Amino acid sequence: MTSPSPNPFGSRGVLTLDGRPVTIYRLAELARQGLADLDRLPFSIRVLLENALRFSGRGIVTEAHVRTLASWKSVEAERAEFPFMPARVVLQDFTGVPCVVDLAAMRDAMARMQGDPDRINPVVPCDLVIDHSVQVDYYGSPRAFRLNVDLEFERNRERYQLLKFAQGAFRNFRVVPPGMGIVHQVNLEYLSPGVQLREQHGELTAYPDTLVGTDSHTTMINGLGVVGWGVGGIEAEAVMLGQPYFMLAPDVVGMKLTGTLPVGTTATDLVLRTTQMLRKKGVVDKFVEFFGPGLSSLSLADRATIGNMAPEYGATIGFFPVDQETLRYLQRTGRDPATVERVERYCKEQGLFRTDATPDPDFTSTLELDLATIEPSLAGPRRPQDLVPLRELKRNFAVNLPELMQPTVPSSRRELAQADYSRWMDEGGQVATSVAPAPTVPLVLNGENHEIYDGAAVIAAITSCTNTSNPSVMVGAGLLAKKAVERGLKTRPWVKTSLAPGSRVVTDYLNTSGLTEYLDRLGFQTVGYGCTTCIGNSGPLPDEVARAIDEHSLVVAAVLSGNRNFEARIHPQVRANYLASPMLVVAFALIGRVNADLATEPLGISDQGEPVFLKEIWPSAEEIAATIASALKPEKFAEQYAKVFDGDEAWQALRVPIDSRYAWDAASTYVQEPPFFQALAPSPAPLADIIGARVLAALGDSVTTDHISPAGAIPKNGPAARYLKEHGVEQKDWNTFGARRGNHEVMMRGTFGNVRIKNALVPDKEGNWTIHFPSGEILSIYDAAMRYIAEDRPLIVLAGKEYGTGSSRDWAAKGTILLGVKAVIAESFERIHRSNLVGMGVLPLAYEPGQSRASLGLTGRETFTLTGIAEGLAPGGRVHVTATSEDGRTSTFEAVARLNSQVELNYYRHGGILQRVLRMFAGTA
Repeated sequence: MTSPSPNPFGSRGVLTLDGRPVTIYRLAELARQGLADLDRLPFSIRVLLENALRFSGRGIVTEAHVRTLASWKSVEAERAEFPFMPARVVLQDFTGVPCVVDLAAMRDAMARMQGDPDRINPVVPCDLVIDHSVQVDYYGSPRAFRLNVDLEFERNRERYQLLKFAQGAFRNFRVVPPGMGIVHQVNLEYLSPGVQLREQHGELTAYPDTLVGTDSHTTMINGLGVVGWGVGGIEAEAVMLGQPYFMLAPDVVGMKLTGTLPVGTTATDLVLRTTQMLRKKGVVDKFVEFFGPGLSSLSLADRATIGNMAPEYGATIGFFPVDQETLRYLQRTGRDPATVERVERYCKEQGLFRTDATPDPDFTSTLELDLATIEPSLAGPRRPQDLVPLRELKRNFAVNLPELMQPTVPSSRRELAQADYSRWMDEGGQVATSVAPAPTVPLVLNGENHEIYDGAAVIAAITSCTNTSNPSVMVGAGLLAKKAVERGLKTRPWVKTSLAPGSRVVTDYLNTSGLTEYLDRLGFQTVGYGCTTCIGNSGPLPDEVARAIDEHSLVVAAVLSGNRNFEARIHPQVRANYLASPMLVVAFALIGRVNADLATEPLGISDQGEPVFLKEIWPSAEEIAATIASALKPEKFAEQYAKVFDGDEAWQALRVPIDSRYAWDAASTYVQEPPFFQALAPSPAPLADIIGARVLAALGDSVTTDHISPAGAIPKNGPAARYLKEHGVEQKDWNTFGARRGNHEVMMRGTFGNVRIKNALVPDKEGNWTIHFPSGEILSIYDAAMRYIAEDRPLIVLAGKEYGTGSSRDWAAKGTILLGVKAVIAESFERIHRSNLVGMGVLPLAYEPGQSRASLGLTGRETFTLTGIAEGLAPGGRVHVTATSEDGRTSTFEAVARLNSQVELNYYRHGGILQRVLRMFAGTA
């Protein structure tokens, strides 16, 4: 029921903060009334409960929603749905540009529907950080940063003009210009107040900071005790427009941490082990909350590292409650004393403050990790959950090499790799000498002769907010570089090195500590302040290296301090990608290969002609702590963030029209009005069954949004390249798919276009290929889809487990619907992509448990009819599927409608969430 007035539980109270009376909504009142046992509730559920309590009785949140969360049980047969009202939204530019384009298009649609265009406006604070556009074109030079920034502006001027327009045209919308930092690090170090103090419902109110973001790694803020996670751009736009985020009350998995990290290990080693354990347990669509005495031994930066990789272990959030370390971090990062006091006073008042004496909450399930068992590790070569202890890396590469090889590899080299694989497997991987030397390829660089081979590390990148936000590993990398230089070691010449800090504070403390000089001397000059290599903006390899890789089909490697290493994500020519700490990134730049045992093989030879081993130059915990203490001060954060919205001269010089409506340029290849709202009817058409559908792609397990959504470089022979050429754009100006997300014509041509995607309809090919039926022609997925659309033929996609793993890319759903795909049938879906499909009007369907494409004998060559949609479609209900093979035989099965609620069913009925919101604003819904 909905209460006729606010504050139906009588929980409104007053707390004096900074000498002022401030309204709060007391959780203790629910406990007093016997509605909640706060000590039993996970801290993350308490935050959601406060959110519901504060909004109850105001038209969206009902008393029943509050009671649902107050009575949360660790195990329930069916979780109830409730609306969540985040305090703010954060965006990055790759996902933010489509959001701005959609908002601008919705204003035009409102005008066409005789509504007020200015109603389309963010009503919650939004911060967009431009961090995804800088690319590592230049490196290893003092001029690398300036040259990359200049090229970034040259490539992205039109996009940046759009974002600067949005900053002026929309209320509650701020933009952090390029070159300032990475969104999640800026959010952690500056944007989040921990506890909000804003006018709400006409009163100055204190409440927990909460948010959603258009990047999956928004969860980094969980380390600060803030509930927030990544959503699709489509959902984020709805939240921006004041709509609630409807969700099911989550299961909460508790991960108990005990002990302390051993000497010689890092937070990176910890997060990679955590990712492996939680992915194995299965935490998709669940909250993970960390508890136990081990929390007190972790710095907040360590916790943020673990929270950051929640998408990699599959959780919605990876939450650490507020405690004394949270307060220390706020102080260290230059927050003002009133903010720190507010967080402490409010959280203690509301039962949101953890101590070692705090009773353990009830959890849906638990698992335990003794920090003392952590060891130096990497993850790879293709998934972040595939943990590789450093001592086993040589074996790992050898056993993965045969599968990583391209079909074009000479048979003699393939046979040798297979023999090495067999030796390692037969001997359990314990005898490193069992691996035969890899054949080498001659390489001339800068007039000097070298050799590269399978396993050569051609990229070593200190990148990604996952690690660059953590001073311990960044200072550790600097100290390791210092010791390496002092011993006379050099980076191998075929390794492309780069350093891309997540904020300018990192540069400050590396400069102050004198470590920048040594990183520079090893080629780790700062190349930009952005995500760079972690999101595939690694830039081109040197021509000689690239040519050797292509001519000899080499399996080369990248080592990066990032969070994602999916196929073809880091660089299209690099087939093995390993995640590692910044310190190990430096080490692998020195040795130049990943088929190495760093415990027994030297990194290089010193000036004295002696071998230098990793253990000899690895910095001690005391050295790292002393350097941080002397170089990192709160004033550095205050100084840098005082100018975070200013931008450099290039940004300030951008000229944009002052208007509330965007002036679309038909000649633009960067920004076009999307088709989603152009012919929107006042009311949605009735739901319809899907009759006579063909399969556009039959895919396997762990298909990521990197496979589906266009990302990285634009292939020179693909449909997107053809479009750009037709519009007079030369190859040097193509930029990346990410930079062109504001143009649906480019993006739909790259959907399902990853060079490593494997479509079972064309088993002998990799990339964006499919078969058109019934002609039997092999076409690009885009060309086949356009032919099907011209034939008025609906399409479906068949997939395996974990469909849509990875980044929260709305274009993975937008591109899917624009290609004419009406439904996706998969064994399971990753959380964000399933939600995005619903948000774009694509029906996600799951095989019944135990069933799959293989078990049902489906080839993808069949014609499919899906009934039970026009009548009787319900959340979690069944859709009847009939598959008719080429010889006329039919088979039938039931698929589960992965619509989680009546709200999602309503979104699907309207053709998408934004269509529903637009009709509501226009008064026609």
